[in-house]
Amino acid sequence: MEEKALKELYVDELKDIYSAETQLVKALPKMAKAAVSAALRNGFQEHLTQTEGHVTRLEQIFEGLGEKPTGKKCEGMAGLIKEGGEAAEEDYEGDVKDSALIGAAQRVEHYEIAAYGTVRAMAEKLGDDKAVKLLSQTLQEEKDTDVKLSNLSDKMKIERGGEKAAAASR
Repeated sequence: MEEKALKELYVDELKDIYSAETQLVKALPKMAKAAVSAALRNGFQEHLTQTEGHVTRLEQIFEGLGEKPTGKKCEGMAGLIKEGGEAAEEDYEGDVKDSALIGAAQRVEHYEIAAYGTVRAMAEKLGDDKAVKLLSQTLQEEKDTDVKLSNLSDKMKIERGGEKAAAASR
């Protein structure tokens, strides 16, 4: 692949991720507010802080490239956020509401994992070691968040199972 064309694609993809992250910064407080469990609400608030850090890292990469991070809207994230907003507005209660929110959040995480993995590979091909380090850090945080969401979902199942077992033994 021609290096100039790869760099153009890389910058375009970084702009897409930057747009995605800035959209997520606006959406996460709404997700936190809609969460029923304190653990999920706290998880969304933690991820908001982390996402703000992702934006800062991307800005560092753009600065190193001599580029501006603006100019593109990530339509994929816009769609995922819209779905998450719909989950937040549904009349579900308790664990069902939180399950809907976790599902929406995990779709976002999977999207971000794919995006960061792609741009990290491009940064490697372009020899941008500083960006590779920053993108790798963010990629790992996205993977860790996905695992945390899965663990929250699993914990909800265990609690329900425990309640059913307790009710059956009465």
